[in-house]
Amino acid sequence: MKNKFCTIIFSTVVLFSPLSLAEKSPTYSIAKCDEAKLTAKKYSQCLDVVKERTEKELETWVNNQMFVLEELAKSTGRKSAYVMFQRSQKNFITYRENNCKWQFLVELPSSVAAPSYKKCFIMTSKDRINELSRISK
Repeated sequence: MKNKFCTIIFSTVVLFSPLSLAEKSPTYSIAKCDEAKLTAKKYSQCLDVVKERTEKELETWVNNQMFVLEELAKSTGRKSAYVMFQRSQKNFITYRENNCKWQFLVELPSSVAAPSYKKCFIMTSKDRINELSRISK
């Protein structure tokens, strides 16, 4: 009986926690984390969820573009676009890391340093997703 009660309480807490809002929401975003009025730790965790999901979405778009370019290379015999896209993606990752890292460093030792980095990472990744989405149409 005690275990069942603990399970129900735990499930209720998880179900209604602000962190689960970002995890379960089909539209996850920085705004959802901002709206939830979270503690610093929970806010950081919420941004982590958004960052992870955004990274997975970006990976899907990159893989899709790689597939399209592989197929193009097979049909034309030219691999230059594929190779250049790989290079551009590698350069994007380096740019994103450096761009967000300097914003983190500016905020140190403030408690907004980590959220600044995460927001930059998310927004830069979303910009790349939008670019790949536009190209694929």
